[in-house]
Amino acid sequence: MNRMHLPNGPGALSTLACTTSLVALMASVPAFAQDQSNALPGSAPTVEADSTTIVVTGLRGSLQRNLDIKRDSSGVVDVISAEDIGKFPDSNVAASLQRLPGVSIQRSGSRGEPTGITVRGFGGDFNTTLFDGRRISTATGGRQIDFSTVGVDFIGQLSVFKTPDVSLSSSSIGATVDIQFPNAFDQPGFRLAATGSGSIQDRAEKIVPTGGLLVSNTFADDTIGILADVIYTRRDTDTNRVFVSGWPGGNFAPCQLAGSAGACTPTSDASSTAFANPANRQNLPGWFPQQYGAEQQRVSDERVDARISLQYHPSEELMVTLDNNYSRQNITQDNYAFGVWFNQGDLRNVTVDENGTAIDFTQQGTPTDFTSALNKQILQTNQTGLNITYAASDNLTLEGDVAYAKSWLNPDDVIGSRNGDIGYGGALGNNLRFTVDGDSKDAFPSISNFGPAGNGAEWANQSLIGSHVAVNQTQVNTDELVQFRGAATWTQDDLTLKAGGQYYQDTFNFRNQSTFVNNFWQAYAGYGRPSGRDTGIAPLPASLYEGSISLDGFIPGFDGSLPPSVFVFSPVGFQDYLTGLGNPQAQTIPGFNYGSVNGFTGTFDEAVDPGSVLRVREKTWALFLSASFRAEIADMPFTFNAGVRNEVTNLSATGQGRLPTSIVTSTADPTLLTVAAYTDIQGVTNESSYSYLLPSFDAKLEVTDNLILRVDASRTLTRPTLNLLNPVLNVGSGQRVGALSAAGGNPNLRPYLADNFDIAAEWYYQRNSYLSVGLFLKNVSNFIVGGVTRQAVNGVIDPTTGQPASFAVSQQINGPDATVRGVEFAWQQVFGDSGFGFQANATLVDTNRPYDDTNISQTGFAVTGLANSANFVGFYDKDGFQLRAALNWRDKYLLQFGQNQNTGAFGAEPTFVNQSFQIDLTTSYDLSDNFSVFAEALNVNNNQQSTHGRYGNQLLDVFDYGRRYTLGVRYRY
Repeated sequence: MNRMHLPNGPGALSTLACTTSLVALMASVPAFAQDQSNALPGSAPTVEADSTTIVVTGLRGSLQRNLDIKRDSSGVVDVISAEDIGKFPDSNVAASLQRLPGVSIQRSGSRGEPTGITVRGFGGDFNTTLFDGRRISTATGGRQIDFSTVGVDFIGQLSVFKTPDVSLSSSSIGATVDIQFPNAFDQPGFRLAATGSGSIQDRAEKIVPTGGLLVSNTFADDTIGILADVIYTRRDTDTNRVFVSGWPGGNFAPCQLAGSAGACTPTSDASSTAFANPANRQNLPGWFPQQYGAEQQRVSDERVDARISLQYHPSEELMVTLDNNYSRQNITQDNYAFGVWFNQGDLRNVTVDENGTAIDFTQQGTPTDFTSALNKQILQTNQTGLNITYAASDNLTLEGDVAYAKSWLNPDDVIGSRNGDIGYGGALGNNLRFTVDGDSKDAFPSISNFGPAGNGAEWANQSLIGSHVAVNQTQVNTDELVQFRGAATWTQDDLTLKAGGQYYQDTFNFRNQSTFVNNFWQAYAGYGRPSGRDTGIAPLPASLYEGSISLDGFIPGFDGSLPPSVFVFSPVGFQDYLTGLGNPQAQTIPGFNYGSVNGFTGTFDEAVDPGSVLRVREKTWALFLSASFRAEIADMPFTFNAGVRNEVTNLSATGQGRLPTSIVTSTADPTLLTVAAYTDIQGVTNESSYSYLLPSFDAKLEVTDNLILRVDASRTLTRPTLNLLNPVLNVGSGQRVGALSAAGGNPNLRPYLADNFDIAAEWYYQRNSYLSVGLFLKNVSNFIVGGVTRQAVNGVIDPTTGQPASFAVSQQINGPDATVRGVEFAWQQVFGDSGFGFQANATLVDTNRPYDDTNISQTGFAVTGLANSANFVGFYDKDGFQLRAALNWRDKYLLQFGQNQNTGAFGAEPTFVNQSFQIDLTTSYDLSDNFSVFAEALNVNNNQQSTHGRYGNQLLDVFDYGRRYTLGVRYRY
């Protein structure tokens, strides 16, 4: 029996676009010639294979399918489809997406893995990601997903909708990404795909496995189908990092500058005696590094993905699909580092450049810390969905879809981070010198006169090193999502009408717990007697040390100098040793911090931070209506699609509020402060609602058989990041001298709104080849701006100054408007039957609100994520042999406002990502119709990721994550 299959997933035919090896040239099949305008943009019908079907596989076949979908779509859509079952072009979803015009990626610095995307300058929460047309839950803390958690081996297709379809979603100013998975009736009958590989990172020097298996079959006279797959992925990465935790802005006193003589007492207190001397007055704006160090991060990333899909197809009219998608990612990271801490008022002999950046200074009594951390993150997601599609008549199709999903961050009592901090200070503190050696793209700072009391030869002398702090902390999140979608589609002649509604209920829960809350982190702080302190244990047992890591040539190609080495030691072993000393409440333990820590009985237990507890529930109702028709204008085919979507959202945010009543200094370490007491905890709930009408239209004119013109306009929105909706002010108990901080939420934030316009021309001048140019404009309002203001909180006194404590309070409001504009170029060329071809694209973007580095007000604003980008993929695909080289370039861009230490007086300091250029190579060879071998070399040019602050020489991070090599085999039946 030869049957045309009905849609089998959410999105009214959209999941049929996930066909992985059947395609395309179906003109001879009568069913294909029927009107398909009721499908979503980017969808393609699926036809059971028979003698009339032309099977196109391989890279060129995939490119032609992508081209056909792009050409036929009414809106602006780009597509990447699998070359065959189990043969997606890249090993990561985001890595594939960056090959598309206007799409760039963000990488995890510690792993080098692509974790997020930016589309036309809008990243993170500005993009919506769907699984088979459904929203997915994510417990990451934001609305965006981490693309490194999505197994790529058995994905059928990725569709990027740059203009919205009102029946799918209008909740993304950047783009909507639909990840489409296979189902049994995509290709009736039995099929099997298996893949296995081993990969190695050049520094990790350990081969780790990846493997996957997919089995699918239809039976009972092709009325029942089942598909199941499972994928195990492992990546090990050793990354070298040099970091500055932040460049806070503040004011220097003239006496701190190089060449000054005499006593120096920097102050901003006009009533103090020191203020009478103008040289002591802090009135010179500038920026300094809060903390500087280097570390090696050893990361193991394990992930399991699984899917099962059951389908019931008793007649031509009915398709029922029940599916479940599961993923669990477990990231374990061992970090070994050193760090030195600076306070602006303690700096002397300061040289600032023309921008006010401190490029050379000394600090007396600088402590040195060696740290070790065991970080774990488990992200687990499970989604179950039911889709029913029924062709009620030749003209009317009905669809219902319901899904439930839940995501967990760090379930099962996982401790997210266990930290051990040892070192020396006090009497052994050194007169450290810090020097900026150049631009952050090719240099990191140097330090000199390091070591105990400035003796570099004693840098790693274990007899002088004592215990400092032990920080344990865990972020625990859940995201629970219930959604329903119903739609009716009427098709008659050249007219298609679609109407329906959607409902979402999304519930997020956040909680942070740590040893900061109960102050247990300071239990044995102080470094011990070699540093002249009564608190801290020194020396530590030699058995705790497991070796060292040389810092010589730590970041290849970068200028700058570092101390000799960092220690390798276990933070778990360190904490176990301190626990083994006994209960300081039951016995006197020399070195315990009796003056500052209460309630500690020997174990470093975490306590929940009440200010971090947040529950957000969003309920959204949406109604949509769209009409599409085809006609001719002067004998030129013309397609017009117009739609409107109305969304109503009710939001409830509940937090736990408390305010500090007193702050005390630490008897163990003069750089540490503790909030000793708070007001009683009070639950605070805020409810709000908003409603928006979101229209859109798409027009396509086929000027010739090969030339297409497009015009699109729409209104879209992006909702605020969830952690910004907390209705309370959170003041953490663990604080630092000169770096008091607090964070306040705003549950009344409104969504960003964007009016979007697109004009494009596409020339399909030969098979599998085209040229296109597209202009886009986005007018965005309700931008959320975060300011950092210096303010007192509840009248609490800073014990180090005797004045009201000045907290750097981060808070957000809806504010300015901005315009983003750009142009996209794309060129795909296949050279006949030679097997050679290439893809090339470039995106140029601009805004009327660029970053102004001279603005030191609290309300500085700029559009983040904007960067020019370009990609080139050259390939050869013939006679079963395939070779592909991918070159990806992205210019410098503003990533975010905020740094790891965000305590400056001039608002939230920016984080910029320097330009990057990476080359990846892949190749495969078909040993037979069923077996193929493949190899991959990623980052062959050893691209390094670096970031900087307000100015180019304010290095924040440089990550050297090396190259990765993979060799594997695939089997298809």
